[in-house]
Amino acid sequence: MKLLSTLALLGILSFVSLAHAADQRPNIVFFLVDDMGWQDTSLPFHTEATALNGKYRTPNMETLAEQGTKFTQAYACAICSPTRVSWMTGQNAARHRVTCWTLRKDVSPSRNHPKLSEPQWNLNGLSPVPGIDKTVQATTAPMLLQEAGYHTIHVGKAHFGAVGTPGEDPKNVGFDVNIAGHAAGGPGSYWGKKNFSAKWRNGSPIWDVPGLEKYHGKDIFLTEALTLEANQEIDKAVAADKPFFLYMSHYAVHAPWEKDDRFYESYKDAGLPGLGQTLASMLEGMDKSLGDIRANLKRHGIEDNTIIVFMSDNGAPKNVPRNLPLRGHKITPYEGGTRVPMIVQWPGVTKPGTTSDGYLIIEDLFPTFLEMAGVNDRPETDGVSIVPQLKDPKLAHHDRPIYWHYPNNYDQPAYSSIRHGDWKLIYHHGSQTSELFNLKNDLSEKNNVAKTHPEKAEQLASELGQYLRTVDAQMPIVKATGNPVPWPDQAGDIASK
Repeated sequence: MKLLSTLALLGILSFVSLAHAADQRPNIVFFLVDDMGWQDTSLPFHTEATALNGKYRTPNMETLAEQGTKFTQAYACAICSPTRVSWMTGQNAARHRVTCWTLRKDVSPSRNHPKLSEPQWNLNGLSPVPGIDKTVQATTAPMLLQEAGYHTIHVGKAHFGAVGTPGEDPKNVGFDVNIAGHAAGGPGSYWGKKNFSAKWRNGSPIWDVPGLEKYHGKDIFLTEALTLEANQEIDKAVAADKPFFLYMSHYAVHAPWEKDDRFYESYKDAGLPGLGQTLASMLEGMDKSLGDIRANLKRHGIEDNTIIVFMSDNGAPKNVPRNLPLRGHKITPYEGGTRVPMIVQWPGVTKPGTTSDGYLIIEDLFPTFLEMAGVNDRPETDGVSIVPQLKDPKLAHHDRPIYWHYPNNYDQPAYSSIRHGDWKLIYHHGSQTSELFNLKNDLSEKNNVAKTHPEKAEQLASELGQYLRTVDAQMPIVKATGNPVPWPDQAGDIASK
């Protein structure tokens, strides 16, 4: 009996020890901004500060970079839903097939193309269960973090699944808490005095932000309301003494563009054309949110055990020319569509004030978050954990192919692209022609060198074609023949096109 009692006591002590060890696992805050371009900040991500950096004020981003690692070559998908499904699943968009933005069930937002028909892509988005038509069914990173004992919190924009499907509710895809997340990818309004509703612009109620009724009629900006809610959830998680994963997914700075009155007047003399003053005010409000969340972590004394990952979901849209020196904008295959600001602070791991020039892509966050949380049994994915890169920026993957795939026709004709080392090839589905750029020498992608470097063009076309076939990627249908667009390496003499 004494032996049994001793063993039982040891078991209890072991359980308590393990529970205590679990409580010491780091909290993770994934701070994702919507439609924020690489240059939409006072923090330079280029080799030097540019005129655009001088027009914005994002001091909390600057502080985060001073205390962590800045990534100059971080990539997302070129449009919102694919980015969100990729980090959640660890899959490249070519594999999960959510290649454009989702909203209404069984309805694609794409427009008619004179030469191509869109494939049957997963326009209903992400699903936690099989059997939902036109969805990708997957186990998500938040689900695995839940299983590992993390309290998972979703605040803000979801945009995972179409209306009427399980994926529209973040609680169905791995989050214990959902605040303001639903099927839509933009808010009805940013103002509480407009009830965060699209009614003021004669928009559909499908855009109305749910769950924030206590702020209705109040003079409060959506970014601020979401930050207050996120901090309250942090308070609850700390009180429960449980590690948490906070997905702070801002609607800002997505349309509809509405000025944040807290900061708008101070940009009158900044020389920002068109919507520039409004966007600058929204960006500063987003930056204030980052500072407010970090201040709350410090207030609770958990800032040294909390990882912060800051990123945008795609490049800046075309409405305001604010991507230079990058070419292109949101949805396009050029750097302005996919290269985004990224900062990671992991106390005790990332070295303060460091910069990593190694490139990475959005699906890398899936294995990264799980490794950060100590989840050793991780499924194989398209993504690669960047934890080694966080520990030593010299360990970055400088010679690894990464891919984008967009067989749709919403605001941009269909394409596929690959980056491998300094070289990038873009295959345009409609013309079945390719462009080749050397990003080290031509960051602005001004000079198509496919004709002068035909061997490199052929090599990348072959790599891209092989990858697309491997993941069974969908290609548009050529209307004239009824056949799919040829793979990039089957489109003829690339260098002559």
